[in-house]
This record gives sequence, C-alpha cells and structure tokens, in this order.
Amino acid sequence: MSTATYINDTEFDALLTSETIFVVDCTASWCGPCKKISPLIDQLAEEYQSCAKVVKLDISQNKETANKFSIRSIPAVMFFKDGELVENIVGVSSYEIFKAALDKLL
Repeated sequence: MSTATYINDTEFDALLTSETIFVVDCTASWCGPCKKISPLIDQLAEEYQSCAKVVKLDISQNKETANKFSIRSIPAVMFFKDGELVENIVGVSSYEIFKAALDKLL
C-alpha cells in the first residue's frame, strides 16, 4: 500500500520543477484536524500513485514553504500543476472533495 511520504522544504522546491501534478498536505504532529484527514491523503496517494505525487509537509519543521504560500491554518492541502498552485483546501474535508480537486488537474 502506498502512503503519502513526508518531505522537507528542499524536496518541495524540487517537486515544483520535477512533477507535473502533485498534492501537498500541510500538516503538523500536534494538529487534531490534520490527523483526521491523514488517512484520506494516504488513500489519495494510493489511488493516484500512477498519475500524481501526493506528499505531506510538516509545517512545524518546514516553515519556509508554509511562509511562501501564506499557510495560516492547517490542515491545508495544496494542489499544483506545472509548478503553479491551482487549489488550496483548508480545513477538514471529505475524500470526495480532495479527489474532485485532483481529478480537475488530470
């Protein structure tokens, strides 16, 4: 089973140039709502592993990316296409909402 792996700021910057479509779950170990959507993000990683990269970024340890994209509330799930942020879903949402946002990019 594929799950979303954790990345750091440097790896994030590399994804901007190397991946056509990717999803970043901005999370933190102390965040209760983040824990609620974590299995949904893992499910997204599993279902879309052949066509999109799905990763997690702990903003407590990676403040550069959080600052760059003005992440003020978490969970925040950012959807990128060709290096551009095209959608940002903040707060707890259903799997269907995450899936629909990703489907729009494919």
